[in-house]
Amino acid sequence: MSKILMPLGDATETLDTFYPFFRLAEAGYEVVVSGPEARLYHTVLHEKPPASNIPWDLTEERPGYHIEATVAFRDLNPDDYAGLFISGGRAPEYIRYEQELLDVTRAIHEAGKPIAGTRGPVELYARLFGQVEETAEERATRLSKKRSILDIVLSDANSLNRKVSAT
Repeated sequence: MSKILMPLGDATETLDTFYPFFRLAEAGYEVVVSGPEARLYHTVLHEKPPASNIPWDLTEERPGYHIEATVAFRDLNPDDYAGLFISGGRAPEYIRYEQELLDVTRAIHEAGKPIAGTRGPVELYARLFGQVEETAEERATRLSKKRSILDIVLSDANSLNRKVSAT
């Protein structure tokens, strides 16, 4: 049975995680849940409260179910997986800095295997593949230095500040 890797962390979104988890299993894949550590993780629900007297501009976050990661990022072998599915929620905001996960995701991508996700994975994609304005050469240089796109933006801002101060 082909395996699909599902990396996650605390505050992964409940529906964004469990729906693809069960749908991929129904399609005949073994879904391997992975996290920074092999342990139980909290999921969260994002929804608008049903009562209009409790206004929220976006959504309210509530505790969801739990899901167990059976393998830590450091123990992953990208050759074991037919693809990758990245769940949404707040988890991608912090797992995007996990070098072991970045290495596995990059290897899966370079092997031409599919990478899918829901709403939140933009953080991980941006960390791996950079922004639209970044060339492939700039991205490769940044990744070799293990710097994020934010480091490059800060460097550019500091350079601009020095140029403005000099005038």
